[in-house]
Amino acid sequence: MSSMSPSIFLIESGSSKLFTVLYQKHEAETVILLHGGPGVPMDLAPISEQLVRGYQVIAFDQRGTGRSPAIGASYAIDEYIKDLDAITHHFDVNEFHLFGHSWGGLYAQIYAEKNPQRIQSMFLSSPSSGTGEIWKVTESEVMSFNKSHSGLLGWSMMGVKSLLGMLGSDKAYQSLFKQVLENYNKDFDSSFSATEAMVENVRAEPINKTRPHILEYQPLKDVPDCQFPVMITYGQKDIYGESKKSVRNRFPKATFIELQNAGHIAWKHNNAEFVRILIEFYQLEQNEPT
Repeated sequence: MSSMSPSIFLIESGSSKLFTVLYQKHEAETVILLHGGPGVPMDLAPISEQLVRGYQVIAFDQRGTGRSPAIGASYAIDEYIKDLDAITHHFDVNEFHLFGHSWGGLYAQIYAEKNPQRIQSMFLSSPSSGTGEIWKVTESEVMSFNKSHSGLLGWSMMGVKSLLGMLGSDKAYQSLFKQVLENYNKDFDSSFSATEAMVENVRAEPINKTRPHILEYQPLKDVPDCQFPVMITYGQKDIYGESKKSVRNRFPKATFIELQNAGHIAWKHNNAEFVRILIEFYQLEQNEPT
């Protein structure tokens, strides 16, 4: 990690307060990290560890997730867009790079479609494939993946926990996503066991209340002449199937890489190859001082 300690901010965006971490680097371009979910943040510290060598890095808990309270807040997609605007305004950042994982990769695409002039590049790591009907397809793909990795009893328990989560239980969703994490890692580390700390920031409200807005959001447009670099990576054994073609078709000029020996958390499963791609895309020097 950077030799500098990160600075912590609680940035207001409407009725939400966004817990934001800044790794400041004067005179450097900015990369903003977007975690997955909605409502299910993944630890992106391994990404930050690389990027801070050449960039200012901003990460935040999305509205209602983890340490970002959003009491009575809307989870409309336009509010997510405003959240990024609030953060960049706070730090006086006009143009920036976006790194998004899973739902965060779809979040990045949505924001970039609305504000292409602000985006310097976009790195989509196992991005969700799209809004509306495409989101339904990805949900089906994820369910099939988890069913095939859970066993009959495990799958039944996931169903119970999902129902309790839909009724508003953070604890149920946290328990559910412990199983999800174990499923994601099963093909690569059979001894992996998810801990409470890995899921403590999972929240029911953003999971339940964002989904309807994703389903009703307009289909994303194809960008045949994208004006900024786009990297799209998936793991060979990712949770998404045919739907990922939608992302590839949306950005025909993008670099598209399927990482061997990797799944949905590619930087964990095949770290050496993922870091190589990250360094090359962001033009980082291996031994650049922080």
